[in-house]
Amino acid sequence: MPLFRLFTASPVINLSFFLSLFLSVAVHATVIIPKPPVLDASAYILIDADSGHVLVEHNSSEQLPPASMTKMMTSYIAVHELVEGNVQENTLVPISVNAWKKGGSKMWVREGTEVPLIDLLRGIIVQSGNDASIAVAEYFAGSESAFSGWMNQYAQEFGMVNTHFENATGWPAEGHLTTARDLATLAKHIIKDHPDHYGLYAEKYFEYNDIRQPNRNKLLWRDPSVDGLKTGHTEEAGYCLAASAKRENTRLIAVVMGTRSDEARARETQKLLGYGFRYFETYKLYSAGDVLATEKLWLGKQDTVDLVLGADLYMTLPRGSKDDLTAEVVTPDYPEAPLAMGEKVGTLTLKMGDDVMAEHALVAATDIDESGFLGRFFGSIKLFFVRLFA
Repeated sequence: MPLFRLFTASPVINLSFFLSLFLSVAVHATVIIPKPPVLDASAYILIDADSGHVLVEHNSSEQLPPASMTKMMTSYIAVHELVEGNVQENTLVPISVNAWKKGGSKMWVREGTEVPLIDLLRGIIVQSGNDASIAVAEYFAGSESAFSGWMNQYAQEFGMVNTHFENATGWPAEGHLTTARDLATLAKHIIKDHPDHYGLYAEKYFEYNDIRQPNRNKLLWRDPSVDGLKTGHTEEAGYCLAASAKRENTRLIAVVMGTRSDEARARETQKLLGYGFRYFETYKLYSAGDVLATEKLWLGKQDTVDLVLGADLYMTLPRGSKDDLTAEVVTPDYPEAPLAMGEKVGTLTLKMGDDVMAEHALVAATDIDESGFLGRFFGSIKLFFVRLFA
C-alpha cells in the first residue's frame, strides 16, 4: 500500500486554486439556517441541479406511483433520439387506434393520421397527452410494452434503482413505481443532457386540433424563475409535481408527490424552492481540466504530473458560509510512471470545519510514459534511497 500525506510541501502548488476555493484562516461566525418546511405530501426532495446536493428530503426513497410524471422518461427518450439524429422534429408518427382511444388527459390526435414528432413532444410535455405518449412509444419500440422495457433500461443507466415502468403514460398499473429521489435524478438528466430542448418544458400553452390547452404546472405563471418540468395526477398517486427553477447561478429541482389537490402541489413545491433559494447558493469552483497542482513523478519521461479534476466542480453551500470552506489534497508519496490520462493520482477533500462536504478524485492531465531502461535503472536507485531516508 502506498503512503499518503497532506499535499502541502514538496509539490508545486497552484495558488489560484486555493484562493478560488475560498481558503481562510479567520474564524467566521456560524451560519444558522432554519429547519426546512414540512410539506403536506407523501414524499418530497429538493436538490441542486449542478452539485447534486440534497437540501431537503422526506420519504424520498419510498416507492410511489408517479402518474404522468412518468412522461418525463417518455419525452427524454424521444428527445434523445432527436439529438442522436435518428429522427427529425418533422418526422411523421402514425397514430394507432390504441393511442387514439386511450382515456385520461389527451392531445386529441386522430386515429389514422400522422403527426410531426415535435408536436407529439409538446402534446406529452405541455398537454400531458396519453395518446401522444402511446403514439411515440409505438413508433420507437413497436409497442408500449416494449417501450416501457426501454424506459427501464434508461432508469437503470441513470441509477434510478427504485424505479420500474410498466407503461409510457403513468396509467395506474401494478408495479409501476418510482421515488421522489429517482424523479429528481431524471429531471437532472433532462436539463443537463438535452439543454437545447429543455425549453419545451417552459411552454405555457399548446394548441392542436383546434384545442388549446394550458400547461398544468401552475408555477410557470406564478414564479418567473420556474421553467419546467411535469405534473402528474391519479387517484392512487395524488397530485404530484417535478419542478425546476434557476435564480442567478443556482438551479434547483423539487419533486413533490402525493399532495391533495392541484393547488396544493403548486403551493408545497413553491415552499421547497423558496427555502432552497433563500438559504443556499451554488458555486462553480473549478472547471474540468483546470490544473490544480503539480506533483513530482518518478521513473517517467517527465519529472512532474499535472493534477486536474475530471469534471466541473460545483458546491452548494449555506449562504454566507463560503469563506469557511477549506481544501485538503492528499497524494501518494512517490507516484511512478507510467500514468494514463484520467488515472487517479490523489484526492481533493472539501471541508466545512470538521465536516467533510465532498471528495473528488484528482487525475493525471496527460499520458506519461515510463522512462527508458537507464532512466528507470538510475531512477529506481535514487527512489530507493529517498524512501530509505524519508
